[in-house]
Amino acid sequence: MMKKPRASILVVEDDLAILKGLLDVFVFNGYQAKGLEDGGEGLRAGLEENYDLIILDVMLPTLDGFSICKAVRKKKPGQGIIILTAKGSEDDIVTGFRSGADDYVSKPFSLRELMVRVEAVLRRTGKNLGDEQIRFKGIFFDGKTLNASYENHTIELTRREMDIIVYLYRHMDRIVSKKELLTEVWQYADADIETRTVDIHILKLRKKITALMGDIPFILTMRGEGYRLEPEE
Repeated sequence: MMKKPRASILVVEDDLAILKGLLDVFVFNGYQAKGLEDGGEGLRAGLEENYDLIILDVMLPTLDGFSICKAVRKKKPGQGIIILTAKGSEDDIVTGFRSGADDYVSKPFSLRELMVRVEAVLRRTGKNLGDEQIRFKGIFFDGKTLNASYENHTIELTRREMDIIVYLYRHMDRIVSKKELLTEVWQYADADIETRTVDIHILKLRKKITALMGDIPFILTMRGEGYRLEPEE
């Protein structure tokens, strides 16, 4: 009796050596994997076919990874997506998150790092923390619509930003470490992996909250320890 594949993964990457290497690794680890080299074909497959995870290179023929990510995210809000970025390119990472990516992996990457991130995204797909509604410091956070409202202003949040707010709100009596956020919000099995994911998300979240309600302390950074919500008076 054949074992059911653990999950299906679509890889859109125009470097044939990297593409073949990734497909081999995923099949070896029990996943069903399909590879495409063209961005336009990748978008069609991402929209019309069902995958548990889509891995997108940024630079692709006919259509770039960010555009694919944005279009797929719009039609399939729960889709797991990882962007492959150039080493050390923070602009690519920020743009990837803005486009709706769940995570990123910088080239060149180790297979251990890749698998940690792949398994984390697959674990949390469909297990969102933030479907609830919260009112804190006058802001109404709506996990169903992914909006935050303050007085007459509204901003959009990403699913991950909402998850961070909900987790910090649930644990607002204490400091939450970066490692805990990676384990509980990002679902990393190995939280010791080097990543700027949390810092970048907190930075973006702070900017959105400042745009919404002005420069009022909201998420505090406790140097060397982690983050917590500024207590209500």
